[in-house]
Amino acid sequence: MVAPAAPTEAGDDGADYRERPDPATVRGDDQAELTPAFELREATVDEGMHGLRLDKALVRLAPEFSRNHLQSLIERGHVRVDGQPAAAASRKLRAGQQLQLELVPTEESRAFTAQPLALDIVFEDEHLLVIDKPAGLVVHPAPGHWSGTLLNGLLAHHADAAALPRAGIVHRLDKDTSGLMVVGKSLPAVTALSRAIAARDVQRHYLALVHGRVGWDETTVDAPVGRDPVSRVRMAVVASGRPARTDVRCLARHGAVSAVACRLHTGRTHQIRVHLASIGHPLLADALYGGAPALGVQRQALHATRLRLQHPLDQRWLEFERPPPDDLAPAWAEVTGG
Repeated sequence: MVAPAAPTEAGDDGADYRERPDPATVRGDDQAELTPAFELREATVDEGMHGLRLDKALVRLAPEFSRNHLQSLIERGHVRVDGQPAAAASRKLRAGQQLQLELVPTEESRAFTAQPLALDIVFEDEHLLVIDKPAGLVVHPAPGHWSGTLLNGLLAHHADAAALPRAGIVHRLDKDTSGLMVVGKSLPAVTALSRAIAARDVQRHYLALVHGRVGWDETTVDAPVGRDPVSRVRMAVVASGRPARTDVRCLARHGAVSAVACRLHTGRTHQIRVHLASIGHPLLADALYGGAPALGVQRQALHATRLRLQHPLDQRWLEFERPPPDDLAPAWAEVTGG
């Protein structure tokens, strides 16, 4: 068996907690933060563990964690054998060796923690927050993006967010879509906004650059959207999908690219991207749905430009508008002539 060593620098509960700077902090990265305090467990390998794989020994030392997570801690340098970082989970142990395991929390466990983010705030009062989300910012924590999301930023922005469903997020934009989002800051606001969105009373307008010269001035795509039966990472127009409707208006045509304005009547996952691709006009740089980079655009050319809604408490109408951001503006100007 593994014989635990006596804890040092113990906290109130007898466990050893220390803090270590994240490597990003040392590098000076803009998004750096300190890694949360972790528990340090130390043990001596006895004869019964001689020849055992390192990862299997760690499972005995920390049975409350999965073997996969413990292997990830080895890869990230949080495990030491005789004071030296262990490089391989398959390493065989010898009796008498000293183990040190830094139990860093799983990424999932850190998903709903406050992380200060520079939010571009368009409007704010005690009940509402309207932000202009940059492309690249993930809205909800998910596999591969357990931190640095809008939800993390909202938890840091105001204390009441921790008591709200999804920190007050009532709708979302894809990671690589920029533009306006409304967030509730109180439970009455979140409830009212959710109902208004479900009733289609919140008006959301988008600008997009698409491949091809569209042959119409206005059209409506009314087609159900659901999970693609072939690829689970995509959505598609499928008979078994949920009803979805998008109004599309052509604003300009330039060569093999068109500028369009879209209004959502429903809010299905990837709705605009799926609907435009389904009629032969995928977004520029939207590789998932058949688009390719063009005119210098390197991310899906979609921007939530206008938001109109009634204030959930005092019922006054609010309207906000933001032009395409810097990474889309040159291409937008080239196609529209302004």
